[in-house]
Amino acid sequence: MFIEKTIQIADQQWYYRKAGKGTAVVLVHGFAEDSQGWGLQQEFLQQHFTVIVPDLPGSGHSTATSTEWSMEMFADGIHAILEEEQIQTAIIIGHSMGGYISLAFAEKYPQQLLGLGLFHSTAMADSEERKNIRRRGIEFIQEHGAPKFLEQATPNLFAEETRQQNPQLVQQITDRYAGFSAQSLISYYEAMIRRPDRTALLQNISRPVLFVIGQYDATIPPDAVLPQTYLPSFSFVEILNHSGHMGMLEETARANQLLYRYCDACQTVVTDH
Repeated sequence: MFIEKTIQIADQQWYYRKAGKGTAVVLVHGFAEDSQGWGLQQEFLQQHFTVIVPDLPGSGHSTATSTEWSMEMFADGIHAILEEEQIQTAIIIGHSMGGYISLAFAEKYPQQLLGLGLFHSTAMADSEERKNIRRRGIEFIQEHGAPKFLEQATPNLFAEETRQQNPQLVQQITDRYAGFSAQSLISYYEAMIRRPDRTALLQNISRPVLFVIGQYDATIPPDAVLPQTYLPSFSFVEILNHSGHMGMLEETARANQLLYRYCDACQTVVTDH
């Protein structure tokens, strides 16, 4: 069971779910998702930890009157939730765009960080090619709308194996987020385009860093992430051999176990140091 809560932060009303007890773990969802994307992981991890899963403004049950967003602003929201819950330190794990937010949190609030998880994510800024892909995505959304965009984009997040063997999962996720606001998607894209490179943070971070990589991730491929795994002092590297960009859904049991092992190890590393 989880408790549903809301908190007002400036012009934003953040919704989040909280469950379990023990060390705090915050799971941050990615672009065109909401907290449901981490639902199976929350259900598993809450048996061992206090798990908090927010809806970012513009996603799920969270709202905002303006859409001048940034990774830093979202990180401030997570910080405010932890303050509201009187939680002094937490492990922050983000999927895709959620990883960019987790990096921003690590930069702004290092004393509150027990561990940093990049789940199908990267510390690098967008290349010019990637920025142009996002800009074309914005143009498509403006011309054709969010449902059509998501209908075309969502299947590409999954490995070919998943698309062939579990098409109902791909369709379920496509349908789940079909009602997304076009403005929210555009604002997320714009915020991702503007975000800075944070690879230097990985070189200097004192906490353990988890890298979860999808073998068939076309969005953030292994070759783009593996060089980063050598930067932190403490790295945990997991490659999901049957996943694209959605390993928490494509290989749920493995994802649950690796997240548990990492979060448990974070407690040990912090205690030892």
